[in-house]
Amino acid sequence: MKNYRKSKWHAAAALLLAGILSGSMMVSAAETQETENETAGGTYAFISKSLGNPYNFAMADGFQEVVEAAGGECVVNHPMNPYADDQITIIDSLISQQVDAIAIAANDETRLTESLNEAKEAGIQVITLDSDTDPSARTTFCNQADTELIAQTMMDAIYDIAGGEGEYAILSTTTYATNQNAWLDAMADVAASDEKYSALTLVDIAYGEDKADESAAKTQDLIEAHPDLKVICALTSAGITSAAKTLAEADSSVKITGLGMPSEMEEYIGDGEDTPCPYMYLWNPVDLGRLAAGTCISLVSGEITGQAGDTVNVDGVEGSPFEITAIPDDPEATEVILGSMTCFTPDNIAEWADVF
Repeated sequence: MKNYRKSKWHAAAALLLAGILSGSMMVSAAETQETENETAGGTYAFISKSLGNPYNFAMADGFQEVVEAAGGECVVNHPMNPYADDQITIIDSLISQQVDAIAIAANDETRLTESLNEAKEAGIQVITLDSDTDPSARTTFCNQADTELIAQTMMDAIYDIAGGEGEYAILSTTTYATNQNAWLDAMADVAASDEKYSALTLVDIAYGEDKADESAAKTQDLIEAHPDLKVICALTSAGITSAAKTLAEADSSVKITGLGMPSEMEEYIGDGEDTPCPYMYLWNPVDLGRLAAGTCISLVSGEITGQAGDTVNVDGVEGSPFEITAIPDDPEATEVILGSMTCFTPDNIAEWADVF
C-alpha cells in the first residue's frame, strides 16, 4: 500500500503538469480519450474539500484505485480553498464534461444543493463522502464512522487526558463544515448527558479553516487566552498536525488529541511530557475513498439505487459488503458507514505511519 507521507508532494507535482482549471487543481487519473474510445466503465469524478490536506489525497487515491481497476476513468479535483464556491465551479465544469458520477466531500450543507441537483438532472450519479450535503442533492452518503461514536470517543479522550477535570478547547475546520458541525453537536450532547464530564469546561471552539497556518495561529491564540487550558481536541487532520507542531515549539504543557493522519503525526505522539499528543484516532481515509468509488460504480451500473437495503461490495476493504441504511433523523435519506476508528498510540504509530 502507498505511503501517504509523501502524497502531498506527489500530488503537487501532478498538479503542476495538469494546470489550474476553474479555480481548482485537477488531476486526471487517465489520459483523455476520443469519444469513440471511452472506457466502458465510464468517467468518475472525485471532489475533495480542499488542496493541501494529506487526508484528501489519501481518499482520492483510494477512489482512483477502485475506479481504474473497474476499467473507468477517474478525474480528481482538489479546490484551492475549503469553500462552497470553489466546489460549485468544479461541479459546473463536470456537468459540461458529462461525467457519469460525482463523489464530493461537501464544504457546505446547503449551498451546493442547486449545482448538485443540476448534475443529477443531467443524468450524473451524485454521492457525498466524508462530509454530507442536503440529502435532496445526492443519492447516498458514504459516512466514515457513526457520528455518536466519534463524539463519545472524543469526549472520552478529553476526559482521560485532562484527568477528568479542567479546561479544554476544540479546533475545527470552518463554521459551515457539515461533518465537523455534526460532531460538535454530538459532543455537546455527550457532555451534557453524563455527570462524568461535569468537571470539564469547554472554554472555546476555534476554526482553522482546514489550513496549516490558520490552525497554528488559532492554537497559539488558545494557549495564550486560556492559561489553565489542559487539552485541545482537533476535529481535523490538517488542524491536529499544525496544533501539535505549535504546542511542541511553544514547549506548552497543553496536550492535543482528536483525528489525525499517522504519517503526519508520528513525531508528535508519545508518552513523555515533551510530546504533545498521547494518542489520537482516525478511520482509514483510503478505504473511505474506495467505498465511495464502489458506491458510484454500483449506481452507474444500475446494480443499486442507493436505497436502504442495497449493498455495496468493495474487494479488499474490511467490512465489505456494506449495507446502505436509512439515516435515523431522516428516514428518507440513506448512508453507508465505513466502520470503526483506530486509536494511534506510541506503540502502533510507526506501523500505521507507513499506511496513510
